[in-house]
Amino acid sequence: MAKPLEVDDIWSKRILNSVNGLEYGTVQIVVHDGRIVQIERTERKRFESEAALRNQDAADGKHQSKSRS
Repeated sequence: MAKPLEVDDIWSKRILNSVNGLEYGTVQIVVHDGRIVQIERTERKRFESEAALRNQDAADGKHQSKSRS
């Protein structure tokens, strides 16, 4: 039978710190013998293509022109 996992305040804070500020990515908690032994954080950065940015800038300009009229 599996041992119940106990998460104390220290591990709770470590987990929250790993998740805090993460926009895209994963946080993995590694458990051995019913105890947390490791936290792994993989962060992804997503960037828009230049064409998408130009299209967005053009769309923003059209919306601003209409709202000024």
